[in-house]
Amino acid sequence: MKKLLLAALLLVSPLGYAEVPPLVDENEPQITIFHSDDNTYYEYRINGALKEIKVVPKNGKEYYLVPAPGEGEFIRHEESQLLVPKWVLFRW
Repeated sequence: MKKLLLAALLLVSPLGYAEVPPLVDENEPQITIFHSDDNTYYEYRINGALKEIKVVPKNGKEYYLVPAPGEGEFIRHEESQLLVPKWVLFRW
């Protein structure tokens, strides 16, 4: 009985050391969605840095806010300035 218990413990012990892959790919943009009374905001971050904010008003056309050089100001654009490839060229 002791041998059977020892064999079971030896088989199960490597599972405790298995590496768990991260749930979030660090190279992909992280999107946070905020809602207000009249607008919905999509905040795009890459490696923790804010790259742009997509603003979708209830009435009207969506637009993008991009951080201006310096601190605390944003520039309004009608199209996204964020270029993130979404295709896989090679996989091995």
